[in-house]
Amino acid sequence: MGKNNVISEPGLTNQLKKGTKIEGNLSSESDARIDGTIEGNVSVKGKVIIGESGIIVGDITCSICEISGTVKGKLNIENRLTLKASADFSGDMTTAKLIIEPGAKFNGTCKMDMQQNAEILSAKKK
Repeated sequence: MGKNNVISEPGLTNQLKKGTKIEGNLSSESDARIDGTIEGNVSVKGKVIIGESGIIVGDITCSICEISGTVKGKLNIENRLTLKASADFSGDMTTAKLIIEPGAKFNGTCKMDMQQNAEILSAKKK
């Protein structure tokens, strides 16, 4: 698939199935579940779930994020980030709340600053 941006309508749950690859950015007004691969940035106003087979090489901006797969990039999570036991995350993150299950891999930095995070997300929504 070529480089392009994917934008969805509000009220829909987007799913990227295992074996599917996007080279480009994903933007959505609604939730997204990723079990495939995205080489690009993900910007979702709702919740992002990355399944065990999911791979993202790029930045993620969303309200709630749950990672079971592999992510390499920056995370800007407005409310809560959960790294499940199978998660493999490398990069920097900013979030209000962080949950790391035993077994999860995390290499990078974490900043838990709710005010700055709200400002970052507000600026990206404009």
